[in-house]
Amino acid sequence: MILSALTAMPQAVNLLDAGSLLSAFGALGIAVILFAETGLLVGFFLPGDSLLFTAGLLCVPGVHGAAHLSLPQVLVASVAGALLGAQAGYWIGRRGGRALLARSRSRKLHEAAVRSEELLDRYGHAKAIVLARFVPVVRTVLNPLAGALNVPVRLFTLWQMIGGAVWTVGLVLAGYALGSSVPNVDRYLLPIVALVVVVSLMPLVLEVLRSRRASAETHR
Repeated sequence: MILSALTAMPQAVNLLDAGSLLSAFGALGIAVILFAETGLLVGFFLPGDSLLFTAGLLCVPGVHGAAHLSLPQVLVASVAGALLGAQAGYWIGRRGGRALLARSRSRKLHEAAVRSEELLDRYGHAKAIVLARFVPVVRTVLNPLAGALNVPVRLFTLWQMIGGAVWTVGLVLAGYALGSSVPNVDRYLLPIVALVVVVSLMPLVLEVLRSRRASAETHR
């Protein structure tokens, strides 16, 4: 019986591939992945944007994918995972986020921490918390950093809920709308997901270029 259960499990799940994750774990997987990406520093590499967009596509009736999902279930799972993850990240930060970040050897995490502090300084707490949701890696780091910087609990909770709801629902519905309006959209699933990944990484790339340009000007 144990052997049959093991053989029924997905043989290979690619954590970087949205389609593979959705095929293996469905709506529950969306909640878990978003919780890890937005709440745990170890989840910075997970594909939040492409996962949400692909999930929306796979909710469209008639789209043939590795998994067919229910739109209400996907929306609930997405919002729950993103909101609970951010709040967990905040409390981790309150209890020692700086120390955890200092022990990390990931260059991306440290760069994202700098970017997160810049966002908080430039836009203020409320706007920065919302904007961070749309920047990969930064949305992983800003939540514990907000806790470490003692951003007020009520303020953080309010704006992370607003930002998390807009981010998750917006991307899921964008995927659903595209799937509903383009015939045989499943034929173009891989290129579409690749485009979403590229677009989601653009803010990070632009920020790296901006930082390098500013550093070069400083050393002149």
